[in-house]
Amino acid sequence: MILVTGGTGLVGSHLLYFLLKEKVPVRAIHRNSSDIAAVKKVFALYTSEVDSLYNKIEWVEANITDIPALTVAFKNITKVYHCAAFVSFDPSKYKVLKKANVEGTANIVNLCLENKIEKICYVSSVATFGSALNKELITEKTQWNPDEKNSVYAITKFGAEMEVWRGTQEGLDAVIVNPGVILGNSPDTGSSQVFIKLSSSGIPFYPSGGMGVVDVQDVVKAMILLMDSSTKNEQFILVSENVTYKELLSKWAPLFGKKPPSKKLSKTIMFFLSNAEWLLSKIFGKKRTLFKATVRSMFKISRYDASKVKSNLGFQFKPLEVTLERITKETKKISD
Repeated sequence: MILVTGGTGLVGSHLLYFLLKEKVPVRAIHRNSSDIAAVKKVFALYTSEVDSLYNKIEWVEANITDIPALTVAFKNITKVYHCAAFVSFDPSKYKVLKKANVEGTANIVNLCLENKIEKICYVSSVATFGSALNKELITEKTQWNPDEKNSVYAITKFGAEMEVWRGTQEGLDAVIVNPGVILGNSPDTGSSQVFIKLSSSGIPFYPSGGMGVVDVQDVVKAMILLMDSSTKNEQFILVSENVTYKELLSKWAPLFGKKPPSKKLSKTIMFFLSNAEWLLSKIFGKKRTLFKATVRSMFKISRYDASKVKSNLGFQFKPLEVTLERITKETKKISD
């Protein structure tokens, strides 16, 4: 039996569908606060037989920081897909991020070792790589730089990777995938949903940065292929295309019948707004959304090389245009 953590998230929900489609017995853990029924929304994008597939999931309530509950969830498990993570760029949430991402992953790794799990696939992020020199592409060999202005999220995801590598030193077989911005419809809110909202709203502004993007279906496909292969103790960048945010929004907005963005955002103004938001949060307790790490990412151009997964698996990513057209159709279907 396969165990999936983070089954109610973007990657986890799509992964559950494709595993069940292959008639693989699956157990998925969820927190008490999770809306597990929301996974049906993702299943409905693929099939009309939603309930018959969904009912095959063996749900177990367990937080990845709750060792006793996790111990029960690991019974009779052979492989683990660790997709669960806490996502925040709020520096005040560092302890929560560390608890979930680093300590939670350590718990998963320890239980994999204790239960002699065959293999684990950990979903990390391209945020754990350093910046390339001379505008070169970032590869799996581009080392983490602790002296950079790394977000608290990136710091804890890197810490989680260290726990997985520690597990491999103790005999655990593992693969790590590092996706760029993952595009796809999700039961929860995330970066992908933000881009969908921006494109469908026709907002005229765009930041000058850029990033590697990838279809959620490609992420899941690569994960399953890697887990079914003899590959072990390796990590793989999953990026289908490097695009600027203007390029991405300009391709996507017309699919929703909206005009492409034409006005460049000012980095100075965005930092001013971030500082103003911080002040308002201190005075009035207003919830923050525009953190300095977020602003930096909006204006930074990061470009990635995914040739390793292509050569090792003969993997081919979906063209970005195909991904955007599919997600647009799905989004309109959901909103109807």
